Amino acid sequence: MKISELLRQDGLSLSFEVFPHKTNTVFESVKRATEEIAALGPAFVSVTYGAGGGTSQYTLEIAKNIKERYGVPTLAHLTCVSSTRELVRERIGQMKAAGIENVMALRGDLTPELEGADRSQWPYRHAIDLIRELKESGAGFCIGGACYPEVHPESENQREDILHLKEKVDAGCEFLTTQMFFDNNLLYNFLYKIREAGITVPVLPGIMPITKANQVERAIQLSGSFMPQRFKSLVDKFGHSPDAMKQAGIAYATDQIIDLYANGIRTVHVYTMNNPDVAAKILDNLSHILG
Repeated sequence: MKISELLRQDGLSLSFEVFPHKTNTVFESVKRATEEIAALGPAFVSVTYGAGGGTSQYTLEIAKNIKERYGVPTLAHLTCVSSTRELVRERIGQMKAAGIENVMALRGDLTPELEGADRSQWPYRHAIDLIRELKESGAGFCIGGACYPEVHPESENQREDILHLKEKVDAGCEFLTTQMFFDNNLLYNFLYKIREAGITVPVLPGIMPITKANQVERAIQLSGSFMPQRFKSLVDKFGHSPDAMKQAGIAYATDQIIDLYANGIRTVHVYTMNNPDVAAKILDNLSHILG
């Protein structure tokens, strides 16, 4: 099923994100974890794609396995940074042949060796280039895109960021998923601004349960996320105890999700870090809310 159709359905739902590992030595354990997460029955499962296509084979295998074995819709990520047109078109063909209906179109992170590269000749410099390629392929994918409630790290300001986001939507994005955030007011403010700019597609808030104290620094590095004092206090108090931090982090994420539902959001996306236990506990916390 296409995610655009899922998002038109009534009721509240939760989706999960998983990621393949870059090496086949741990692939089977990662695959089992993704299967356990799919078995929980989320609205859909999103499967990431490593920088430079480093996990492309595993992305497709995991997405196909989840779809066929558990009947859960999947969203396969596809990045284009430094890729050739031939390679991207090959990936598109593989996804279509595997029965994938939903694609998350991303530029992808610039690896250290690409930071200073001349990008002027790249066929895909931005996600919008990949979105156009997907549309022109005629494969009929439902295309998703990423957005940043706290501004893309490479944008000068939020106004510029939203203008580029509007271009992506106009090019064919049917829904957007946000980068992680830890203060819901940032999302509500962002939604107001993009609606004013004429962006009307569904926006799925991305929530990442922080279950280990050392994940905080990583989250800041990845997204520049603002950490509210309430969250900092939680980490200060419980960060020394793995069990307490895990419980507190799940509770904080659950509280965010409940607030989002209460304010009109119908589908929330959870970055599970391949942890079935965390996904299951959040679902349990929401059992009567989700129905």
